[in-house]
Amino acid sequence: MSDRQYELVYILPPDSTEAQVAEIHEQVASVVSRLNGKIEKTDNWGRRKLAYEIGPFKEGVYVLEVINGSGELMKELDRRLKVLDQVVRHLVVRVDEEIKVVDRTRTKRQSESERRRVKRGLPPVRQPGEGRSTESEEDGDDRYDGVEV
Repeated sequence: MSDRQYELVYILPPDSTEAQVAEIHEQVASVVSRLNGKIEKTDNWGRRKLAYEIGPFKEGVYVLEVINGSGELMKELDRRLKVLDQVVRHLVVRVDEEIKVVDRTRTKRQSESERRRVKRGLPPVRQPGEGRSTESEEDGDDRYDGVEV
């Protein structure tokens, strides 16, 4: 069974110290190494507002871990994070499939576009200065700029 890539995001209470964040990361890392996985990337997003209140919390410290490993590894991490009091919420998402689908779609779109261009007697790839200019965006409708929805 080959390894897959997963994203694990967990949220800790907003008053978590650097040491507490590091401790949770260490726990995740030890499970990952014990089950022959590999942490590709760890990204501490810091304190963010939660989409909705979770218990007493309106915000939390978000941490993203990109992990290569087996489904068993992710099940074990899921089980561990559920019982840790310091973890407010966590979510595991498998991303390798999505990346493959995005690449496949991009390739398909590109080859269809090239095929249509050749049919119209154009070079397969758009040339510099060809098509609609993007510099004159000033006259566009900017009513929705900067508005959070």
